[in-house]
Amino acid sequence: MPSPMENGERRSACTLMVEQYIAQYHRHQTSANQCTSILIRHIRAPVHMVWSLVRRFDQPHRYKPFICGCVVSGGLRIGTLRVVNVVTGLPATTSTERLELLDDQEHILRIKIIGGDHRLRNYSSIVTVHSEVVGGRLGTVVLESFVVDVPEGNTEEETCFFVEVFIKFNLAGLADITERMAVRERTAPRNHV
Repeated sequence: MPSPMENGERRSACTLMVEQYIAQYHRHQTSANQCTSILIRHIRAPVHMVWSLVRRFDQPHRYKPFICGCVVSGGLRIGTLRVVNVVTGLPATTSTERLELLDDQEHILRIKIIGGDHRLRNYSSIVTVHSEVVGGRLGTVVLESFVVDVPEGNTEEETCFFVEVFIKFNLAGLADITERMAVRERTAPRNHV
């Protein structure tokens, strides 16, 4: 078992790496009446598994619990549009979103909401996926940042809180699914030829 000092050093190194990822990939230009935030999730699954779900702009419902369906026009390329159907009971039914960036080398996904029956105006998000070691195994740190207009009648804090709740649920779903995939991969019988 590592000493507390070693754990502290590892956390510091991890914190420094996350700060570098934020500085490199998660800078949003904000204007008056907008808010921005970033959420971080450490996942006990290798980056290739996590990225395999995140990159599927055409299948967000695979890990996002508030999306019940998605229709895509075109392939997975810059400018592709998707219309997502939101689960019943939320203050929206659809959202139209455009793929702004899909980088399979750097593991970056950027989308922009361009329409829908909700209050998220000028919403843009960036998701980056990075390899790390979690509990002695290959793991992943996922960062998701966003910028959005603050709707009339709401505060910046209320708006950020609202969006952050959805992102936290999405990241929890992503972690749950990919961590189960990683366990299955580790425990699957190996065929020796």
